Amino acid sequence: MPLEMAGLYIHIPFCKSRCVYCGFYSTTLHEWHSRYVNALCHEMELRPLSSVGEPVSTVYLGGGTPSVLEPELLRRLFFFINKVYRPVPSCETTIECNPDDVTPELSTLLSELGVNRVSMGAQTFSDERLNFLHRRHTAGQVGTAMERLRTAGIGNVSIDLMYGFPGETLDDWQRDIRAALALRPEHLSAYALMYEEGTPLYRQWQEGRFRETDEELERTMYYTLIDQLAAAGYEHYELSNFARPGYRSRHNSSYWHDVPYIGIGAAAHSYSPRLPAGDKAACRSWNVSDVRRYTEALEHGGRPCERELLDEETHYNDTVLTALRTCEGIALDTLPAPLRSYLLQNARRYIDTNLLKMADEHLVLTRQGLFVSDMIMADLMKV
Repeated sequence: MPLEMAGLYIHIPFCKSRCVYCGFYSTTLHEWHSRYVNALCHEMELRPLSSVGEPVSTVYLGGGTPSVLEPELLRRLFFFINKVYRPVPSCETTIECNPDDVTPELSTLLSELGVNRVSMGAQTFSDERLNFLHRRHTAGQVGTAMERLRTAGIGNVSIDLMYGFPGETLDDWQRDIRAALALRPEHLSAYALMYEEGTPLYRQWQEGRFRETDEELERTMYYTLIDQLAAAGYEHYELSNFARPGYRSRHNSSYWHDVPYIGIGAAAHSYSPRLPAGDKAACRSWNVSDVRRYTEALEHGGRPCERELLDEETHYNDTVLTALRTCEGIALDTLPAPLRSYLLQNARRYIDTNLLKMADEHLVLTRQGLFVSDMIMADLMKV
């Protein structure tokens, strides 16, 4: 029995420079661009549609910074995407871009290649805070990039924002929200600044160069975001994601709703759920997080990856971590009876304190539960 429509993720780990907060795998080894893209194309040929089910309905180029790739490499990449995976005509095809990479020429090329959605890392509209993050674009370049994408016919643009900077006030954050809304993006993602171990920002924080934002202020910033975007007509469909009606990220939604996806490239993850007939276990796999090792392995005909089968408890934990992030919550009828009982038993105290609620046989975070969702999820998981 074929799997439902799958998503395709391609990781482009290259950046012109590293941002101080970024914990994703990336590299500034630009001399590897061509060899790496050739390796991506070879991995695609090694992993055809039969490995994920038919057809591919979303394509997502993430990073890193995919927009740093040379035009001829982007053309080669999309040639193989179309050749191997044959995306459906209605495919949502997304590429992540830095605002300063979005030239008129790149915008036109993306449109010609079939890209119909761009995710752009604005982060903040304060040049001072952009410098703090070591971002290489200016606040003014975000609006220019948006105009160029619209002119090229790309009518679905998402903007990423961050809040909770050291010294940032609520008024500062509200100005960022207003600046983002003025550009009328179809989608907006917003994340609190995180201090991830191993990043330059984490080291600076440990050295006492600045203080974290007060938790109560961060909470106020989060609920201010929710309220202002709701007033502007955006749907809050996932903890950190907001969309105009009809513009949810279909690709990212596959991660939260147990849809299969295939990941191509260094550090990319893949997932295949259990088939309804039960004759194939759910599994996930991930490629090595190293451009050199990944590329050289593909050049010699191999795929440097690890793989694990998912038992019912592991799959249950994954469901808690993903489905509970969404406005639909966890569908109880998707869980085996023992795990459903376990979930409801552990959820009871959060229901009683109005952090969780039941809605049409779904367990859903309440407004009060959104900000403490990590704590709730950890308590609902099997250990």
